Amino acid sequence: MSNINLNRSEKKIVIRNTTLEDLDEVAALSDNSFGPDIAFKREHFASQSKIFPEGQIIVEFEGKIVGSSSSLIVNFDEYTDKHSYVEISDHGYIRNHNPDGVNLYGVEVCVHPDYRQLKLGRRLYDARKQLCKDLNLKSIIIGGRIPYYHKYADQMSAQEYADQVMKKNIYDPVMTFQMKNGFVLNEMIPGYLPGDDASLEYATSMEWHNEDYNSLG
Repeated sequence: MSNINLNRSEKKIVIRNTTLEDLDEVAALSDNSFGPDIAFKREHFASQSKIFPEGQIIVEFEGKIVGSSSSLIVNFDEYTDKHSYVEISDHGYIRNHNPDGVNLYGVEVCVHPDYRQLKLGRRLYDARKQLCKDLNLKSIIIGGRIPYYHKYADQMSAQEYADQVMKKNIYDPVMTFQMKNGFVLNEMIPGYLPGDDASLEYATSMEWHNEDYNSLG
């Protein structure tokens, strides 16, 4: 896949909502991206698509699913300041989805490594932003991994690391990408994703504000 022609590829990319027929392929993509210990399983994606189909988005390239994102709606103020990934995603089943909430919460984005030069992550983020606007939601909130933090953990705290990434003094593949997509740092979350050794189980609470939000709705 190293010789993909980006201009010609535009016509081969399709962004759409996940269907029941996609579940096996989406689950395999998640497993490939995050490994079996962290990745959502088929039953998680099935529950997500049933409860909030508009929030489950995939990217196809030449008919193959190469990217996906999962989300739900919450009133984020109802969650504790130090919420966990398990809590906010309901163990991946999103049965806590609240259609009357004001925040779109992104629980997963993954892109097949062979197709990352197509900037599919940005397309998925843009699709989420459009959904946020279409549903007149206040913001998008994500709990982002900081996978390069383990390289600096003996030099600085997680908060100091995040601050240095925000100042562009340190590059982090996840947090830097989120910053480029207009997300700002709210706070650090310890113990967010058990088993995420690269991040030392820390995450960043990041938020993108919908400037078109109408509180009177």
